[in-house]
Amino acid sequence: MQKATHLFSYRPYWAKRFGSAPQLPMSRAEMEALGWDSCDVVLVTGDAYIDHPSFGMALIGRLLEAQGFRVGIIAQPDWHDAAAFQVLGRPNICFGITAGNMDSMVNRYTSDRRTRSNDAYTPDGAPDRRPDRAVIVYAQRAREAFKGVPIIIGGIEASLRRIAHYDYWSDKVRRSILPDAKADMLIFGNAERAFVEVMHRLAAGEPIEQITDVRGTAFMTQQIPTGWQVKDSTQVDQPGRIEPPIDPYAHEAACDKKERSSNTTGEEVVQFMPRVQKGDRNKTVIRLPDFDQVVNDKVLYAHASRVFHLETNPGNARALMQQHGKRYVWLNPPPIPLESDEFDRVFELPYTRKPHTSYRAARMPAWEMIRHSINIMRGCFGGCTFCSITEHEGRIIQSRSEDSVIREIEVIRDSVPGFTGNISDLGGPTANMYRLKCRSEKIESACRRLSCVYPDVCSNLNTDHKPLINLYRRARNLPGIKKIFIASGLRYDLAIRSPEYVRELVTHHVGGYLKIAPEHTEQGPLSKMMKPGIGTYDRFKQMFDRYSKQAGKEQYLIPYFISAHPGTGDKDMLQLALWLKKNSFRLDQVQAFIPTPLAIASAMYHTEKNPLRKVDRKSEQVLTAKGGRKRRLHKAFLRYHDAENWPLLREALKKMGRADLIGNGKQHLVPTWQPEGTGNRRGTQQIKAAPGKKGGGGKKQSGRARNRGAVAKPSQPRGRRR
Repeated sequence: MQKATHLFSYRPYWAKRFGSAPQLPMSRAEMEALGWDSCDVVLVTGDAYIDHPSFGMALIGRLLEAQGFRVGIIAQPDWHDAAAFQVLGRPNICFGITAGNMDSMVNRYTSDRRTRSNDAYTPDGAPDRRPDRAVIVYAQRAREAFKGVPIIIGGIEASLRRIAHYDYWSDKVRRSILPDAKADMLIFGNAERAFVEVMHRLAAGEPIEQITDVRGTAFMTQQIPTGWQVKDSTQVDQPGRIEPPIDPYAHEAACDKKERSSNTTGEEVVQFMPRVQKGDRNKTVIRLPDFDQVVNDKVLYAHASRVFHLETNPGNARALMQQHGKRYVWLNPPPIPLESDEFDRVFELPYTRKPHTSYRAARMPAWEMIRHSINIMRGCFGGCTFCSITEHEGRIIQSRSEDSVIREIEVIRDSVPGFTGNISDLGGPTANMYRLKCRSEKIESACRRLSCVYPDVCSNLNTDHKPLINLYRRARNLPGIKKIFIASGLRYDLAIRSPEYVRELVTHHVGGYLKIAPEHTEQGPLSKMMKPGIGTYDRFKQMFDRYSKQAGKEQYLIPYFISAHPGTGDKDMLQLALWLKKNSFRLDQVQAFIPTPLAIASAMYHTEKNPLRKVDRKSEQVLTAKGGRKRRLHKAFLRYHDAENWPLLREALKKMGRADLIGNGKQHLVPTWQPEGTGNRRGTQQIKAAPGKKGGGGKKQSGRARNRGAVAKPSQPRGRRR
């Protein structure tokens, strides 16, 4: 893999003489107190400003400060007026704009496209403090506020919209966010390397339109640079015969050789190895089908998604381009991952680890959740098709050193208000991928697998959990530390390969319940998710129960499941409901599938094609629950015990020929009786009780009584929203 410039090797900008600010300023008064007459960069974010490394703008802000730049923050500005973007004055170098830690549409709307009633990243959880598609709106207002100042957009919202993408909330394919925001540059993925390099080059006087060679950046261009070889995406993976027969790029396409592997069920697994001359790779750009084509042809959209995901390994990814009107969106290859010492220094910058003082006593729900937790790694090689971690953070795991993690625990212990001795989490995107990587850098740089653990754990993957075990042991033995909890999601198909890890986890780091995510029980949806079969969950549960018993502890697993995921039929959801009932699970909250931009599952949802396999008009059709009623039904199966869902389930079971599951016995899924005051929503009809009986099945149940198994009984642990 290409060697990157060390993050902290740049000569500091002249403003380094001002030193570190107690907190990055949000007002002119704070700037004056620091002796500043202006900011070099102004960062605009849709979140409240919390000076903690778990919040993207704080991390980038402190990193740029360490490079010598004066950084100001505009948090949750009034987007209706450009004046809100002028409060810190004209930035000397650029604006940096993000929607915040979450995509603004996911943040504001539920899976049913209903407005959420709260926002965890806002003081006191208040809603409606950010606009829809915040990056676009903020960029437009910043341009109005100060014409001529370069605008750089980034964060997860911009990252996941860097090419033409399906937008669930408008139910259409939208353009790349770059032309809509009219930004000068987009930084995708983890922004440290790209933002630092771009800032130093801008500070040296280089025009932003000439900065076109930084990995992890995207920009608009009208022409292909001299010396570049253009390779049509159909040469990487031919989409198959398209009828009526047309050539997507007006010249003959050829299909390179491909290598595939098969899983145990015979299903083809994407593992392409396109052949390109080594000398040409760094000057080769893959041309994706243009915006107009993917809007009008779902086969080409699925093909574009497939090729995009083949070019995500920083060791072998090539540049991508996609035409939008008369210009091209140009994506450079992904950034080189941070080395451990760089990662350590980024997380050990002088954060206050608290909300900005201007918020006074306001509650910050997101901060309260993570203020006693520690991020030990980033990235994920799981490749789950519904997840956006790979598209944003990449597949290669970046881990902090053990010493750095220990130092952060000590900082929390000694300085964070309200600390009682409990660390709420040592984790990241996945709790147990710390220090896991390919055994060979050469193989890692050449690999094009979308997942290192599906259909089975790759033989080249180092699954040794000993570094993580050692970290746990050292952390919990620190003076003043009572308990170290593991709250991040656990990859249990990796955990079962290390019984010692499972024993360590279960004995010392579970607080009664451990969350894991099998997501489903049936092979159809699991194959579209790229998740292991339920048998792997069963093996992990056996280990979990055995080690809990040995430790003398009563502990339970909390499994998470997704409803309405592509590839899921009504029968699949019924089988999952029967599994839940058999295992005495009554889920309190469930996750309905949300098609987020760029995710492979979102391409399945939109096109009803499977980009994990060869895509053409005759290829596999993917079952997709799109209608509101169908999505409600799938969600209702997960909450089969909720009386509000019984009328809908009864109707569905009759249509499915499974009326035998309707009755008042233990073997039935839903009863024939209906409690008073339930089941009337969305046109469902209440079932009248039998004469002389309340609810048709004995005594009337209150809402609390109906759900008591989901809350109180240890044998029926409560499910939680992911």
